[in-house]
Amino acid sequence: MQIDNFKIFADLVETKSFSKAARLNGVTQSAVSQQARSMEKHFNTLLIDRSQKQFQLTREGERVYQSAKEILHGYEKLMSELMEMRKVISGTIRISTIYSIGLHELPPYIKSFLTAFPSVNVRVEYRRSNLVYEDILHNSVDFGLVAFPQKNRQIEIIPFRNDRLVIICHPENPLVQEQHIELASLANHKFISFDPDIPTRKAVDQIFKDQKIDIEPVMEFDNIETVKRAVEIDAGIALVPLATVAQEVKQGTLATIPLEGDAFDRPLGILHRKGRVLTPAMKKFVKILSGEEISV
Repeated sequence: MQIDNFKIFADLVETKSFSKAARLNGVTQSAVSQQARSMEKHFNTLLIDRSQKQFQLTREGERVYQSAKEILHGYEKLMSELMEMRKVISGTIRISTIYSIGLHELPPYIKSFLTAFPSVNVRVEYRRSNLVYEDILHNSVDFGLVAFPQKNRQIEIIPFRNDRLVIICHPENPLVQEQHIELASLANHKFISFDPDIPTRKAVDQIFKDQKIDIEPVMEFDNIETVKRAVEIDAGIALVPLATVAQEVKQGTLATIPLEGDAFDRPLGILHRKGRVLTPAMKKFVKILSGEEISV
């Protein structure tokens, strides 16, 4: 048995999908199926209960899976320790993140990291928030970056940074003349929002609920870029993270209006699966994201 055999089997169990396990390991779906049967032949026992409609392990399969995780963890720990002994900072870091963070918050950190450690590759995938958590749980990526991180017993959350939520409008909107705007007055304007399942939308809805403000969005979108485009054509106003509109404000295509009273922040978090062995490159990357000093 080789280490790759255990990894493919563990990925199959955790994703409960032959196609996803194949994609994670860069092989065909048929190869994953053959690998599972090969392991059953090797251990001379059924590992997968094929009488069930949904993917399910036999008792023996569950035991092999638990041992596979221990073997993989030990192997990853050994490789990480050897790299640290040789002071090697290399490899690939895979990140899954929502559009607003990946496009507007992450780039300067990646630039600093790659300047310090040019031998490391960083791959970024843009996903909806719920899929970022799925990627972490399935070991599809090394890190996830989300807004308003939700606690999960299988996921470690490291604070990244806080971003301020601000009102944006078209530069010629009469609201631009206001020194500030009360949150309650937003009910008098056409309001553009994120889709209901987006964490930032949920947080904004909670803010309105706490303030007893009743707002029905005229438009709903699943990403920040489309929200901004709608505001740019004066279809309404929106409450968005400040960092995501810095460029448009500078170019004069959007304007921001200060909110009266308490400021509203959007916390961002770095996610990784609990118990995951972090390579030296991953540890350096987390230090840069969390604002710690690094030494090359």
